Amino acid sequence: MASRQGGSGDAEPLGPGSTERRTASTTAAATRQPDARPRSPPESPARRRERAGRSGRTGRSGEYRSVDSPHGGEAAARTPEDPPVRDPSLYALTDHFRERLEQPGRYVSTRTVSDAIREGQLRWNSTDGWRFALVEGGVRFVVVVSDTETNSPVVVTGWTEVANREAALEASRWDGVDVDTIAVRAALSESASTPIPDRIRPRTVTRPFEVGEHRLETEPGEPFVRCTDCGCRFRSKEGITSRRCRQRSPGR
Repeated sequence: MASRQGGSGDAEPLGPGSTERRTASTTAAATRQPDARPRSPPESPARRRERAGRSGRTGRSGEYRSVDSPHGGEAAARTPEDPPVRDPSLYALTDHFRERLEQPGRYVSTRTVSDAIREGQLRWNSTDGWRFALVEGGVRFVVVVSDTETNSPVVVTGWTEVANREAALEASRWDGVDVDTIAVRAALSESASTPIPDRIRPRTVTRPFEVGEHRLETEPGEPFVRCTDCGCRFRSKEGITSRRCRQRSPGR
């Protein structure tokens, strides 16, 4: 089973929250009577995978605690229709998400995750389940969480999207390469099997970002992303993830 570290354990120090407050905070599930209980949304594939792989989380003391612990409070009684909790310190990070934090070009940090959970707009998605989304500097941070059928709420995954290109280019937080990197990565993920040369062609990515085993970049006019290590060219995410990266030998 994959291990996870708690949101309040090794997380980087939190800075000031965003001034955008999309929704009111939800700190606890509403009390429901058995005969008035609404129908649960369907369980998503991501929720099923996460539920199958849970093992424990780090508590405030820094020690791992089994998700079957009887000391999980009201979290164990939560159901899919209950909005997830808004306290970032209660969340653990899956190994999948922790790996993403270490990849260049993701632009997702524990701080942005915490800000999104506290202040972001909350929406249900039939594929992923509950999502928090927070726009800062023209970029939307999306965080997918799961906190039902277990005492350990978790951050399943997260990514960035360009919400407003002009605002992003004007923000001191990003430069043009950052904005184009976010745009290309998001475009590749929207339909993994579909080639997207026209959406890659106008972008400039001179600082390689990682997808699968490849480190990718592109120049204006090129209808593909190119791996800086193996030299392969790709027009879709499926092409990237289905091919192993074999570094070129010196001199080639």
